Amino acid sequence: MPAVTVENPLTLPRVTAPAGANARRALQVATAPSGFEGEGFPVRRAFAGIDYKNLDPFIMMDQMGEVEYAPGEPKGTPWHPHRGFETVTYIMDGAFIHQDSHGGGGTISDGDTQWMTAGSGLLHIETPPESLVMSGGLFHGLQLWVNLPAKDKMLAPKYQDIRGGNVKLLASEDGGALIRIIAGDIDGHQGPGATHTPITMLHVSVNPGARVTLPWRADFNALAYGLAGRGTAGPENRPFRMGQAVVFGRGDSLTIAADETQESRSPNFEVVLLGGLPIREPMMQYGPFVMNTHAELAQAFEDFQAGRLGRIPAGQE
Repeated sequence: MPAVTVENPLTLPRVTAPAGANARRALQVATAPSGFEGEGFPVRRAFAGIDYKNLDPFIMMDQMGEVEYAPGEPKGTPWHPHRGFETVTYIMDGAFIHQDSHGGGGTISDGDTQWMTAGSGLLHIETPPESLVMSGGLFHGLQLWVNLPAKDKMLAPKYQDIRGGNVKLLASEDGGALIRIIAGDIDGHQGPGATHTPITMLHVSVNPGARVTLPWRADFNALAYGLAGRGTAGPENRPFRMGQAVVFGRGDSLTIAADETQESRSPNFEVVLLGGLPIREPMMQYGPFVMNTHAELAQAFEDFQAGRLGRIPAGQE
């Protein structure tokens, strides 16, 4: 983990927080419960136990795997609807095929991201490719749900396929951390993802014993999630590890650090950092629908039952 990396981070542009920046404290550390989704692939619910006011504009995030499948074991999800938000699927190991009722989708693998704006609604399926089902192998990814403001909830569905080679790579000030910008802006460096709600999404690999401090928009919230390894968050060095999420307080810089000793299977502390401009509108969720009112949720469910969100292609029921 992961596919997108460089031999020598010291060759990359460096990112630093300005002197005198107001450091964000780590206010909460929450442990993600484990479960199963879809046809039975293992997930950790990264933001379980965190109040939505600290997540807005993010709704939820699942860590899918990390799991080593035996031949015949890889699983996906059945056909299901979405309306009113965006799904961001980031694959670090393995591959996933996306398909929808409008003919969109594609295959994403090591280091790729698929950004799906569900908008007014569609039917959607995610499955491992037949080659992975036959061979088995390592699978590890994330799926993040990003809310849409009321004015954009009924946009026509669309996709962004963000290939790993297009992700913006940076290094921390001393070269001890590799920073991948999937979406948003850090220190003037822009990631490839285009968003309706202003957000930042980073995947950071921190070398054992290293510390990275990044500038962070003061009007954004700030969240961290441990994908592998262990370390600390904030100026007070609050411990967190794989499967734990951190909620940061206010400020304009954000710090994470890796412990001197890491797990043998993951040499670095792997962390996803998220920030976004809160929408501050009512959020009503019912399963795969995210709207502003109960009436809108009822309409979404009625539209789904009536087939107005699309039909499963013939032969794939």
